[in-house]
Amino acid sequence: MDLSSTEAKLRKFSPKRSVLIVIAAIIVFWFINPIVIIPAGHVGIKDFFGRVSPAPLQPGLGLVFPLTRVIKMSVQTQEDTEVAETPSKEGLNISLNVSLLYRLDPQKAVEIYKTVGRNYKEIIVQPQMRSAIREVTASYEAKALYSVQRDKIAGEIMDFYVKMTRGRGIIADQVLLRNIGLPHTLAAAIQEKLKREQESEQMKFILQKEQQEAERKRIEAQGIADFQKIVSQGISPQLLEWKGIEATEKLAASANTKIVVIGNTRNGLPLIMSGDKRGE
Repeated sequence: MDLSSTEAKLRKFSPKRSVLIVIAAIIVFWFINPIVIIPAGHVGIKDFFGRVSPAPLQPGLGLVFPLTRVIKMSVQTQEDTEVAETPSKEGLNISLNVSLLYRLDPQKAVEIYKTVGRNYKEIIVQPQMRSAIREVTASYEAKALYSVQRDKIAGEIMDFYVKMTRGRGIIADQVLLRNIGLPHTLAAAIQEKLKREQESEQMKFILQKEQQEAERKRIEAQGIADFQKIVSQGISPQLLEWKGIEATEKLAASANTKIVVIGNTRNGLPLIMSGDKRGE
């Protein structure tokens, strides 16, 4: 074996050259890495130089063809808050703060990426939400937004939004009507009217309660009167005379009885005179 050739090979595989080879390998692997991790609540869109795979990657560890770009798109619930100036039925400008809870349909993620792009929120979600708010509030008076109809209005905005985005890959979960801004004079007038209505309802409740109490007292008085009538019908002179005899007997039997006078001049009972036995 030629010694000079061996030394030449060793010089080729010097530590410095080995480090450069390792670094180059890492850089190449970094760019053509076939391993990809999709976090929970996301799907991965495989884009190979403009050719998009119809099957998205599911959460977890996946393998892709080298040089394939993977775009991670969230399918978790997101919130879009809109502050919109919208006219009411009577033409007043109302400031509404409305929140939409929505999420991306995983089955439509590839289609949205191909037809809309990653900024689907600015292109689909927000414009359609503003349109739904204006469409619904234009059919209601301003005072309705201060009453119990707020939930109904939020539900109608939700229904209208779902109708507008049907088939677009956006799943709407809930619409929340958070804050309402009205001109100060109008807001004060509405609040005063609602206050008067509440006072009126309270007065109706008090009157109804008083009527019920009066009815209760009338029934109670009628019951007492009926009882007295029944008792008076059952009392006869013979009964009173008999009760008098019983009372006379009890008084006469008392140890401290001196003189007992019972009865009247027409059918009076006998006079009973008795001394104190302890004095005998």
